Amino acid sequence: MSMNFNRKLPVPKEVKEMYPLSDEIKNVKAARDIEIADVFTGKSDKFLLIIGPCSADNEESVMDYVCRL
Repeated sequence: MSMNFNRKLPVPKEVKEMYPLSDEIKNVKAARDIEIADVFTGKSDKFLLIIGPCSADNEESVMDYVCRL
């Protein structure tokens, strides 16, 4: 079996350097991380649904999926 190496895939650190986040997006992520942690620790009674990217291609589909569950 022979394989050809076309190009190296970037490691996560390289992707982060290529696509830096704005301060606003960093703040949104930090707030969401806290919300998720609160669900896991029992501080929040929210329901957490984790779905893969294949099911989360647009918000409308995700909300429909959640409602059906």
